[in-house]
Amino acid sequence: MELKLRRHPLNPLLSPVFNHSWENKYVFNPAVIKDNGLFHMLYRAQGEDMVSRFGYAVSSDGIHFNRLEKPVFSPANRDELYGVEDPRITKMNDEYYIQYTAYAPGSIRIAQAHTKNFIIWERDGIIIPESPNKDAALFPEKTNGKYVMFHRLEPDLWLAFSDDLIHWGDYRKIASPREGYWDNEKIGIAGSPIKKEYGWLVLYHGVEKGPRLTYRLGFMVLDKDDPGKVLKRTEGPVLEPKEEWEVFGGVPTVVFSDAIVEHDEQFYVYYGAADNHIALATIETQEVKKWAES
Repeated sequence: MELKLRRHPLNPLLSPVFNHSWENKYVFNPAVIKDNGLFHMLYRAQGEDMVSRFGYAVSSDGIHFNRLEKPVFSPANRDELYGVEDPRITKMNDEYYIQYTAYAPGSIRIAQAHTKNFIIWERDGIIIPESPNKDAALFPEKTNGKYVMFHRLEPDLWLAFSDDLIHWGDYRKIASPREGYWDNEKIGIAGSPIKKEYGWLVLYHGVEKGPRLTYRLGFMVLDKDDPGKVLKRTEGPVLEPKEEWEVFGGVPTVVFSDAIVEHDEQFYVYYGAADNHIALATIETQEVKKWAES
């Protein structure tokens, strides 16, 4: 059974703003969470200095977003000298936690921060020391008494475990690129996984080798009690670059997601397109359930 996401007709949802110097080049790779009837979006932006910062936008329907004029999260120390990149959002202990890439000379590492309102932040700093490491996202609940987090020690998808959300260890590799497939170069998590009756639904990106790397999206299902166990994985991609604004841009042939949200019996997948724009694609939850259980 083949799964395919459907692009929203209003795409792209967000694009660079000419008169905002911090986001007049690129806006892309958004993290989105739905909570208390609102969709909260943190998105990566680059402007004249090409340093990555996070903007904030909010929506009541997940489609029409109002954005702030200034960034809400910017580089704050030497670990982030070149920028803060690609956040993922998970609500935990009544706060919103983000894991993001702290980019500095000779260092690409996972950092964490948390907030109650997306304006005032408390930084936890680097939470995994290995470099390069990126593509981190929390599970929304503990498993077997431990916090669980995805991360990517290239080219594979890994889990890490923690008692306190700060100190992480017990790394466990759970999935790798597949030779001969669309994800044969490297893979990484998209947004926080969603717990369903058939297991943990995971959206991930896969990269294909070639003269120009191509980024696509696929699904995995992990065991509810043992998230290190992959139960199913899509044979083909569920979304790949096809639109002109996905194929051509700051980084061509890329669809890259940091967010999957369940809403109105659909999964909303927000993604960056060629590092230029932010877009939305959807799929019915029952369609994914049928695939997962087949």
